[in-house]
Amino acid sequence: MTFAELQVSLVAFGLGERATLKEIKTRHRELVKRYHPDAGGTHDPEQIRKINAAYRVLLGYAESYRFSFAEEEFYEQNPEARLRRQFMDDPLWGKG
Repeated sequence: MTFAELQVSLVAFGLGERATLKEIKTRHRELVKRYHPDAGGTHDPEQIRKINAAYRVLLGYAESYRFSFAEEEFYEQNPEARLRRQFMDDPLWGKG
């Protein structure tokens, strides 16, 4: 897989630079329901092939991604926890 393939897959799914595995799977289900040839209408069978190929690329990347359990990554992914940590001891905002 190349970075270009990953970007094409993100565009095909309408996702931004950050997405959870749940968001990827949900978006795949939505696209399959919309474009699957058995759903009726005059859908192009090539479109569902592109969607499934993009899904395989995104899943392949997500499955091989090395998660970081570093503290700074935790706070980047959880901004509420970062704010609590930042202002917890502040007399005005925290418990004082």
